[in-house]
Formats: sequence, structure tokens, C-alpha cells
Amino acid sequence: MAAALSAYVLMWPALVLVVMAAIARGFAKDVRDARREGRDIV
Repeated sequence: MAAALSAYVLMWPALVLVVMAAIARGFAKDVRDARREGRDIV
């Protein structure tokens, strides 16, 4: 039971890490595209 609870608790930081990495990757792609096209990101 303790192992399942530990896995459940540790699952959330891993999910947050994956989501943050996806957001950062998309943002970096947008910045590169904006620089290539000579426009502002905002």
C-alpha cells in the first residue's frame, strides 16, 4: 500500500515536468519562428 501511495504522490511532479517541457519546447519554437520571420513574439 505504501508503494502505491508513494507512486501516486511522485506521479504528479513527473506529469508537471512533462507538461512544462512541452510548453517550453513550444515557446522556444515560436521564438525561433518569430526571429526567422523578423517579428516580435508578443
